[in-house]
Amino acid sequence: MRAILVVNPQATSTTAGGRDVLAHALASQLKLDVVETDYRGHAMAVARSATRDGFDLVVAHGGDGTVNEVVNGLLADSTGNPGELGCVPMLGVVPGGSANVFARALGLPVDPVEATHQLLNALENDRRRRIGLGLADGHWFTFNAGLGWDADVVGRVAKRRGKETSAALYLQASVRSYFRPPLGRPALTVRIPGEEPAEVVTAFVSNTDPWTYLGDRAVHLNSGCSFETGLGLFALNGLRLPTVFTHVRQALLTKSDQHGRHLVRHDDVPMIRIDAAEPVNFQVDGDLVGQRTRVEFHSVPDALTVIV
Repeated sequence: MRAILVVNPQATSTTAGGRDVLAHALASQLKLDVVETDYRGHAMAVARSATRDGFDLVVAHGGDGTVNEVVNGLLADSTGNPGELGCVPMLGVVPGGSANVFARALGLPVDPVEATHQLLNALENDRRRRIGLGLADGHWFTFNAGLGWDADVVGRVAKRRGKETSAALYLQASVRSYFRPPLGRPALTVRIPGEEPAEVVTAFVSNTDPWTYLGDRAVHLNSGCSFETGLGLFALNGLRLPTVFTHVRQALLTKSDQHGRHLVRHDDVPMIRIDAAEPVNFQVDGDLVGQRTRVEFHSVPDALTVIV
């Protein structure tokens, strides 16, 4: 089996020693190439070449941003339909970031050594899983995307983070973005097929549940959402403190069924369109993409094979 190991040396919990151990272990079972990324988009370029060159497997060792780049590279030559590509390399993940949401949602260990052992065992026993993905404005996402408050938070964290990324940093950015939104709070109009349009001020779109993690605590917004269903929408039409506290509390309860009079929520939908009165921040898988006034989010089932 031909494989490429893509390592992000800047990820929070990656080390040169850990990379060497991982590469040595994988090379015992695979015909392996190793690439260390050194610029934004490098992992995507490597994964795109792997698809074109007929590789069997791409292993991402880094955080959620590295995984997202690899996924977008694997499917870069598709037009929203992975089936048209024919054979797409399988994806393997060895977590190396701070949150590792995608890996944890798949049930993978967050410790790189344990994750490497599980990956090798999965390869030996041919354990694989087909998952659905989200596609928004040409960007594939594995676990979440959003417009408004969460994207503002991602933008603030991106300006400050490095090896010191932590839950405390995200909490601080959340508070600052709440009281001082960088782009204000433009009105958002949410449209879902078969439903009346809804006016909101922030919108979260999930491809699975949990939506993210706060340290060791899972954050649940759409408990009916999974890699085998359509997308989940969690949107609020107001952000007064009582509303925020109510939904933060519900989100941190195990498998809480989110509800409230200021909440617009849908699980398992094929498409969501969001229009903004003015440009708002837009993020996918925890990375700020830019600003948008309209984004369509599509669920793409059975899009990718993951080694688990």
